[in-house]
Amino acid sequence: MSGRTDGTAAEAVPPVGGAPRPDLVVRAARAVVGGTVRAVSVAVRDGRVAGIEALEHPWDAAGEVVLAADEVLLPGLVDTHVHVNEPGRTEWEGFASATRAAAAGGITTLLDMPLNSVPATLDPDALATKRAAARGRCAVDVGFWGGAVPGNAGGLAALHEAGVFGVKCFLLDSGVEEFPPLDAAGLRGALAELARFDGLLLVHAEDPGEIAAHAHDGGRRFADFLASRPPSAEAVAVRAVAEAAARAGARAHVVHLSSAAGVAEVRAARAAGTRLSTETCPHYLTLDAAAVPDGDTTFKCCPPVRGRTEQDALWAGLLDGTIDCVVSDHSPCTVELKRLEEGDFGTAWGGIASVQLGLPVVWTAARERGVGLETVVGWMSSAPADLVGLTGRGRIAVGAVADFAVFAPEEEWTVDARSLRHRNPVTPYDGRALTGVVRSTWRRGQRVDLDGEARGQLLERPAGAGGG
Repeated sequence: MSGRTDGTAAEAVPPVGGAPRPDLVVRAARAVVGGTVRAVSVAVRDGRVAGIEALEHPWDAAGEVVLAADEVLLPGLVDTHVHVNEPGRTEWEGFASATRAAAAGGITTLLDMPLNSVPATLDPDALATKRAAARGRCAVDVGFWGGAVPGNAGGLAALHEAGVFGVKCFLLDSGVEEFPPLDAAGLRGALAELARFDGLLLVHAEDPGEIAAHAHDGGRRFADFLASRPPSAEAVAVRAVAEAAARAGARAHVVHLSSAAGVAEVRAARAAGTRLSTETCPHYLTLDAAAVPDGDTTFKCCPPVRGRTEQDALWAGLLDGTIDCVVSDHSPCTVELKRLEEGDFGTAWGGIASVQLGLPVVWTAARERGVGLETVVGWMSSAPADLVGLTGRGRIAVGAVADFAVFAPEEEWTVDARSLRHRNPVTPYDGRALTGVVRSTWRRGQRVDLDGEARGQLLERPAGAGGG
């Protein structure tokens, strides 16, 4: 990418109607705009897109950037499922490392999950603690989810008013004692309370009864771990969530959908008019259970990575609109907690670290399936933004926040976990050949300096989103 900063351009014209001149114009022979790839010039003023014109439009801008021939201008990605783990477990990740890794991957907005930090984000005081930990440490803009656990249904309205984008619950053990699961009655109670103000409930949907019926003693064999978290566990849980949401008239969102059976349940619920949305993740779209080495616990996550048939169903669900978006579910931990030496899938922490890698991982697989870049970008930018009411993000449009990623979609490279900006060098993508490199990320019209001052802002749920 080349840049001209003196604002000069052939036959520059004054601003129309006396409007202030743009701070920046970005010229791209290829840009994802309005769901298509086309040549544009994009003007930025005060951190927002002020105009979109033909490539050679003679803007009179204070600065200018011209993308290289092999680069595509994308809207900044929006990742609504990131476990930052700070405060309390900052050695697992933390705002400084998580947001720089996100920016390196083209993400300009992320939402932090309410668990794995201590305290968990279960009330306004805990949210204030989380925000204090994040302030001044974020390279990108960050919002927060709250949590729904036994006994706090009466406080969900206060969390909503404090600015969370919704609340998350588990239907089975979350893996951390400070975030216990909801039983059937608790799920109904949370949904009934959220329906009063049209709040959103995120659900980790695996059925505890099905999991208990398939329990195993751990060990190194991935096949044993896979069998312990069958697709039926997801299907039963999704059906229960859909039925409870329909009865309450509430909005529910199933996180990290992983199976064909889960896709079928979501599709049926939506056909019946239930307000149910869902997401999937790069690891479920690309990693094949048949190729997971025994003992390699970097691949452990819950639900587990499954086989190609399940993968095909997820891609089909994305393409037909059953699945709304693709987000990372970045859930990192220390090297020690992955139990790499013993390779025991029963005792290792379950979570995939990938916030920096989502776009190239998904794009590499999408190209092989004949899916266009504009479609992938929609799943990872405007769709998650719209889910949480951030309709001025995740798109290049007049009036939108001027968040961009500069992407070289044909460049090939190999992942080296040690070179990633994650705090811990643990990812199942280590050594994986990928296509597509994020060369720079721009937040509110300014290039993100990955080693410089953290200028990201902390976000609250926008007024009017979910009854706010």
